[in-house]
Amino acid sequence: MGTALVYHEDMTAPRLLWDDPECEIECPERLTAVLDRLRQCGLEQRCLRLSAREASEAELGLVHSPEYVALVRGTQVLGKGELQALSRQYDAVYFHPSTFHCARLAAGAALQLVDAVLLGAVHNGLALVRPPGHHSQRAAANGFCVFNNVAIAAEHAKQKHGLHRVLVVDWDIHHGQGIQYIFEDDPSVLYFSWHRYEHGRFWPFLRESNADAVGWGQGRGFTVNLPWNQVGMGNADYMAAFLHLLLPLAFEFDPELVLVSAGFDSAIGDPEGQMQATPECFAHLTQLLQVLAGGRVCAVLEGGYHLESLAQSVCMTVQALLGDPAPPLPGPLMPCQSALESIQSVRAAQAPHWVSLQQQDVVAALSPSARSPEGRPLPVPPGGRACEAAAAVLSSLLDQRRLHPTPPVRTAVALTAPDATLVLPPDVLHQEKSAPREEAETWARPHASLAPDEALAALGKLLYLLDGILDGQVSSGIAAIPASAAVAILDVAIRRGLSRGAQRLFCVALGQLDRPLDLPDDGRTLWLSIGGKEAAAPSMFHVSTPLPGMTGGFLSCVLGLVLPLAYGFQPDLVLVALGPAHGLQGPQAALLAAVLRGPAGGRVLALVEEESTPQLAGVLARVLHGEAPPSLGPFSGAAPEDVRALRELRRQLEPQWKMLQRRPPEAAR
Repeated sequence: MGTALVYHEDMTAPRLLWDDPECEIECPERLTAVLDRLRQCGLEQRCLRLSAREASEAELGLVHSPEYVALVRGTQVLGKGELQALSRQYDAVYFHPSTFHCARLAAGAALQLVDAVLLGAVHNGLALVRPPGHHSQRAAANGFCVFNNVAIAAEHAKQKHGLHRVLVVDWDIHHGQGIQYIFEDDPSVLYFSWHRYEHGRFWPFLRESNADAVGWGQGRGFTVNLPWNQVGMGNADYMAAFLHLLLPLAFEFDPELVLVSAGFDSAIGDPEGQMQATPECFAHLTQLLQVLAGGRVCAVLEGGYHLESLAQSVCMTVQALLGDPAPPLPGPLMPCQSALESIQSVRAAQAPHWVSLQQQDVVAALSPSARSPEGRPLPVPPGGRACEAAAAVLSSLLDQRRLHPTPPVRTAVALTAPDATLVLPPDVLHQEKSAPREEAETWARPHASLAPDEALAALGKLLYLLDGILDGQVSSGIAAIPASAAVAILDVAIRRGLSRGAQRLFCVALGQLDRPLDLPDDGRTLWLSIGGKEAAAPSMFHVSTPLPGMTGGFLSCVLGLVLPLAYGFQPDLVLVALGPAHGLQGPQAALLAAVLRGPAGGRVLALVEEESTPQLAGVLARVLHGEAPPSLGPFSGAAPEDVRALRELRRQLEPQWKMLQRRPPEAAR
């Protein structure tokens, strides 16, 4: 079990045979640059390499008409002039004598990947393909796309494997109207696309790319379009779209498979997108998708035309699929006004169809995000010197950054006593070592509850594990702690982390765990208590909320409070403390730990009181190691009191923590 990489060298054959500035960017070097970088970074070697097969004409017929398939088949014998004449009949398309073969390989690669994942041969994977597919329609090529690879894969998953719910996430910068048209009346496929729209002034210039296009018939609410109305969207905007829009719907939909139309023209430096999201962002997006569908994620390459940005972004995606921690996102994270307008317009359009949105404070769509007001000049995309400046920023950024190496030990578990019933992944380390006794005694001295030998032994193991994480020898860990000493050990863990170089420490405390009274409110520690009697925020760095009782309430807490705070704070270390009476079931604890791997680059230390260790240590070790958390079970809406508590907290905290925002500030007032 691992990650599949599906590819065939024949897919580098198609190339433009005549002058066409619009089409020349779709070139064979897109694949070779990616493969070269994967090999340089040692990532291809860590994947299960599968050679793509051709899709059969029957498989192409799952979404395409026989007449269209026959037309493309006929291009194999056409001369250059005939190919050019046929290409002109479509929008932004070129044909080559090898197009039919390679387009069948592209579709076949997606099918192979889906089969490998659904049959259990691999956890997940990436199909490196060209031509791309998401613009292709039932009987028409469009936008470099010949056969709709992801749509064929979705229909194949339903018909061959009997799936009932497939999520398609299209993060390419162009609207995948081909996928939308194929599934817009189908409630078994939830299609999410963000795309550069600019009030309808960007290709493909379609009214149905806007937020109010939600599908039709039984498929109403299963088409989700997020239109970006200005260029320059960055990491914060993409993360906000996932946290406040896509993931709430995805959890409610409960997919059995996630397909990603993985276009990287939405990354920094790309001439098509003109966006600012860095390659690291795609690791975080991928990691968040892996908490869905049992981790069954199949990514299929779409666009991406800046070769360096494309290669780096694909590497980040593959690293996340392999379970490596996502590198921290650079810079402060604050969504821009235009992004928030777009997100809110989609939430308003989708609210009638989704319980998770109906329970949240949704206001009517803002007119600026839905259409350009009469008389207002539309924004002009940057060009010339602005594009050169963006390229210089990318070059500087990529020169400075390095792929973060995985620590020698990805996950370690420190128990207070051996447990023969505990089953861990084979390469999770059972830590037996401890800090020197004198060192543990020094840290224990202010706390009477740490005097007993059992508590002192647990503290020694915790200190050794914490040092390993901060020294880069261990990525994440789990430490069992005695219930009687839980408060004191958590206090020591916070102080030790700060003294050993952590600049920002995020502590998520559940159960009977009080915030240390003398913990300075200096911005180095963000304390979030989940399980308090009432929602309160004594300061922006001290937050408390009740533990929601229903699935929907718990998800709203994680997606709408915990993760926005974590990504806004950008900690060096996350402590997840499950104290006495913490109230979490295994799947809830696993989801919380899994999503908190992202904000701190994988540096998560879970402290688990001893009575819960047999039930929780195994599942926590698996998710911290990169596996998917178990399902939370059937979706149930949040209790009204939980909705009110979260809404009040968000109202208090949004001015300081911008990642909490779901709408522009003036709309929230």
